[in-house]
Amino acid sequence: MSIARSLIVLPLLLAAIELVTTNVVHASEPQFLAGAAVTDVTPREPVPMWGYGSRHGTLSKGTLDPLKATALVLQVGKQKLAIVGLDLGRSPAEESLQRIRTQIKEKAGIETSFIAGSHTHHGPVLELTDKPGKGQRRFDAAIRYYEQMETAIVQSILDANDRLVPVSVGTGRVELDGFNRNRHSKIQPIPVDRSLALLKLDSIETGKTVAVLVNFAAHPTSIPDETLEFSADYVGALRSELESKVGGVAVFMQGASGDLSTNRGPHGDHMQYGRALGNEAVKLAAQIEMKTVEKPSIKVKEDRFTFESRTDFRNPLVRTAYSVAFFPELIANFVDEYADGIRPRVTVAVINDKIAFVGASGEFFCQHAIRLRERARVDQLFFFGYCNGYHQYFPTIEAAAEGGYGADNQVAPAAIGAGEQMMNAALEWIFRLQGAKL
Repeated sequence: MSIARSLIVLPLLLAAIELVTTNVVHASEPQFLAGAAVTDVTPREPVPMWGYGSRHGTLSKGTLDPLKATALVLQVGKQKLAIVGLDLGRSPAEESLQRIRTQIKEKAGIETSFIAGSHTHHGPVLELTDKPGKGQRRFDAAIRYYEQMETAIVQSILDANDRLVPVSVGTGRVELDGFNRNRHSKIQPIPVDRSLALLKLDSIETGKTVAVLVNFAAHPTSIPDETLEFSADYVGALRSELESKVGGVAVFMQGASGDLSTNRGPHGDHMQYGRALGNEAVKLAAQIEMKTVEKPSIKVKEDRFTFESRTDFRNPLVRTAYSVAFFPELIANFVDEYADGIRPRVTVAVINDKIAFVGASGEFFCQHAIRLRERARVDQLFFFGYCNGYHQYFPTIEAAAEGGYGADNQVAPAAIGAGEQMMNAALEWIFRLQGAKL
């Protein structure tokens, strides 16, 4: 071959090599995948109901509307993350949570999960155990239910995992007036988190919505305590509205609603309220700009904290008082869980370096979430309360100083400042997961 011809052929060969190399690199780059699914978690037998002490151990008498587990699985490369919204008062108790997590790790390779209750006060009690004086014999139906619940939650996650597809991603947030109110504080300015936030995931192939994650803070206590029938409260109507008009699976994750309740006055009963809130979500979803993620990533961290209890659960008089307020078997299990102090869990995930999920195992007052959003340098932060455990209320320091229900040691046993300490840790983790050298 002549030198002149070689000079012509060589650039062509180099260009071909570059093209092949580029295609290989592009083919090996991970995609952002998502899948979603729904299962039923309504108890099949009468069991004690969660949320109102006035019911004591009275058994349920039917179902107003079914309770659901809605699951969303996200994947980038080998890293998977599950987010599960439950029509339950709280997330599953520790033993149930660990059984669920073990199964989804073994069957789907999912090591990190946000499993949270909507906090409906018309779901089943989840704290009983098959031990003498702690649920055995008197509440055997409730104990049977836990296996049903665990199986359904695991199935929802596995079904979502089976439906993983490449997706585009979009987020949106809007401040809503008149949908919630602070039920605790009387000191101006009264804090209220009016934020409705969405994460929307659309199939790249079909353009159809795979899932919409909805994050809002308001206690689902719309139905009277004497109603002994299961209900998702306003959350069920919200999801139905969103799914019927946007498509996909709507996954509701309760926010920091420890001091926030619904403001139903302008909106009617819980169904009308849910539809009205759902309509606001539909309008927000229509405004979200969807984007294909060029360099997707999922980074996670989880840890548990230990705080001294402000309540001496070992004191027989204290235990008796709680047992009268609720019922003995329930309190016996709480005492077991708090034997080594109050041990809440915080779970953090950073998605594509721009979206943060923070889950915490209790009823956090709204300013915890508001301040965390203000300080975190992300496009969107979602705060999930009642997540991966339940350790009662976490008021802010100023709320504890004001006192009142939700801020006193009767329902907020963790040491003063526990909420702030956990939110500071979550903020640090977000920065570190984004690559900050702290």
